[in-house]
Amino acid sequence: MPTPPKILIHPHPTAERRAWLLAMASLAAAPLAGCGFQLRGAQELKFRTVQLTGFKPYSPLEKELRRAINASKTTLVVDSGGEAQAVLEAVTDRRERNVVATTSAGQVRQISLRVRFSFKLRAPSSDRELIGLTELLLGRDISYNESEALAKEQEEALLYREMQTDIVSQTMRRLAAVSAV
Repeated sequence: MPTPPKILIHPHPTAERRAWLLAMASLAAAPLAGCGFQLRGAQELKFRTVQLTGFKPYSPLEKELRRAINASKTTLVVDSGGEAQAVLEAVTDRRERNVVATTSAGQVRQISLRVRFSFKLRAPSSDRELIGLTELLLGRDISYNESEALAKEQEEALLYREMQTDIVSQTMRRLAAVSAV
């Protein structure tokens, strides 16, 4: 029986092959280098200090907004109005939950979740409005089944957190757009 031919496999690529692979990878990555992609970082605000007012005690939206403002490199949240260059006043900070659909037996099948936040930004000394009354409203619909009540409760909490984070992001973009205090 004839012996099969021997195939020589080099365990290490040659220097030429490595250089060729490196050149091809560089060429493939070159168009991506100039695309301008950059992760969104903390917003830079035009005022150094801001006071948050009008929020309910222990408001999760106020806590997240405070964290986002303090994460910016330019602005800090202060508790005293005398120190603040701007005052963000929460007019509405509300979570809503409504039944949208039920079965003929009266069992809930679909729920609508909403987060409503309205605010204005003003200069504390002159009461001049920097941002007029602005309302942000986000909503999500979820299906509901009583046999999965605990899982649906957790899904509801997750959706509220996601909507709250989105509202904080939208608010920060509006604050960053303020030109002068």
